[in-house]
Amino acid sequence: MLDVQELNVHYGSIHAIRDISLTVNEGEIVSLIGANGAGKTTTLHTITGIKKATSGRIFLDGKDLMATEPHKIITMGMAHVPEGRHIFSQMTVAENLEMGAFWLKDKSHVNKEMEKVYAQFPRLKERYKQAAGTLSGGEQQMLAIGRAIMSKPKIMLMDEPSMGLSPLLVKEIFEIIKQLNQEGMTILLVEQNAKMALSIAHHAYVLETGKIVLQGKASDMLENDNVRKAYLGA
Repeated sequence: MLDVQELNVHYGSIHAIRDISLTVNEGEIVSLIGANGAGKTTTLHTITGIKKATSGRIFLDGKDLMATEPHKIITMGMAHVPEGRHIFSQMTVAENLEMGAFWLKDKSHVNKEMEKVYAQFPRLKERYKQAAGTLSGGEQQMLAIGRAIMSKPKIMLMDEPSMGLSPLLVKEIFEIIKQLNQEGMTILLVEQNAKMALSIAHHAYVLETGKIVLQGKASDMLENDNVRKAYLGA
């Protein structure tokens, strides 16, 4: 579904991403793990067109994303749940969800998708008139995921969904990610909580200083001594 080939990204003279290639097959959860500054967020930003690549190719279902205007990528079936959630804090929960479906012209389709989100996240339905900025951190993360669902994506890119959440809420968010995948959503997951990320993923890549240094089955990564020492606290 998603194919990234020999991607390079620069910030001025800084070579942030170095010849990385990765594949996300339909129906998979693929985790991209690495330390702060490894280039994980830059990778997602480049895939979604926020950051321009220096070289390389990015394809979604065979369509060239690097030849596509960034605002049109969402209409091709890709949604991005950004690091830090980036909800519209002054808008209500319902208005935030509607923003996720801005490109859907049929109001009945928007309402249908919103009901799906409310079924997935009952707490959002309870608070649909509430200003999003007054929600708890966990609820804001649910809203960010719900907003992405509203665009009817085939693949969802998620950046640090557990950031700033309590261990109990982290567990809840990861259960939601697993459920989305079981319902057919393909997911590329960037996450510093490597143990949780690898525990739900099918495949994983390890990124260090802009380079992919290891890849393979996520279950194998959990048993890899180097990964355990560097990222799992073993």
